[in-house]
Amino acid sequence: MAEILSLRDAVAQLVHDGDTVALEGFTHLIPHAAGQEIIRQRRKDLTLVRMTPDIVYDQLIGAGCARKLIFSWGGNPGVGSLHRFRDAVQNSWPVPLEIEEHSHAGMANRYVAGASGLPFAVLRGYSGTDLPNHTDTIKQITCPFTGEQLAAVPALNPDVSIIHAQRADRAGNVQIWGLVGVQKEAVLAARRSLATVEEIVDELEPVPGGIVLPSWAVTAVAEAPRGAHPSYAQGYYDRDNEYYEYWDSIGRNRDSFQAWVDEKVFGMEAAK
Repeated sequence: MAEILSLRDAVAQLVHDGDTVALEGFTHLIPHAAGQEIIRQRRKDLTLVRMTPDIVYDQLIGAGCARKLIFSWGGNPGVGSLHRFRDAVQNSWPVPLEIEEHSHAGMANRYVAGASGLPFAVLRGYSGTDLPNHTDTIKQITCPFTGEQLAAVPALNPDVSIIHAQRADRAGNVQIWGLVGVQKEAVLAARRSLATVEEIVDELEPVPGGIVLPSWAVTAVAEAPRGAHPSYAQGYYDRDNEYYEYWDSIGRNRDSFQAWVDEKVFGMEAAK
């Protein structure tokens, strides 16, 4: 059953140097507070996994936490490039970064295979692209029934998956609604999982279109109000579009980024 922990204790227990770590949330409910806590605890040599890595991974990469990124599309949504990501790939700063690029469909199917206990996923995808020439984890297979050529991609089974959700109850059941992306699949595919939530309540009230991850499927829950900011949490706060524009100026050069990390991440240690 899920254990209720502080965010600091949850990251300390669940995220280890060298782990494969997925922080999922598609536009909505991106676990920024957890990502910054990983930086604060100075984790390193991580393989980061994410559909659409945006500024949360720019921060982790710039802080030197990552040695590899498995992803589909990367950028600052609506603004432009991820400058710390680009610097790591092009200049190996602060450390070299290996990349493994997939399509959105490929990544989603990899999570589904992992959650289903299957070794790989099969899809109609990647045709007409050069990704198979650059990504070793995309293979062509022949359907044994029709002879159709299909793409196969290996299952994703992160050491730990981290998501943000609206709320959980005191038993550790986690409730999510709105745009849920692949949060459910990422949790079910992982060996360990952490759900940060806006609030912990006595009872979960049903919400139209909502899902509940049962306590037995989640390793730990941590209360982290506004833990998805600057992304949004439906029913709690809107997306902070100005922050995404602000991040472009912070991430653009090494000095401004390091000053941000020192003040906004490591500088928060005393406040915790």
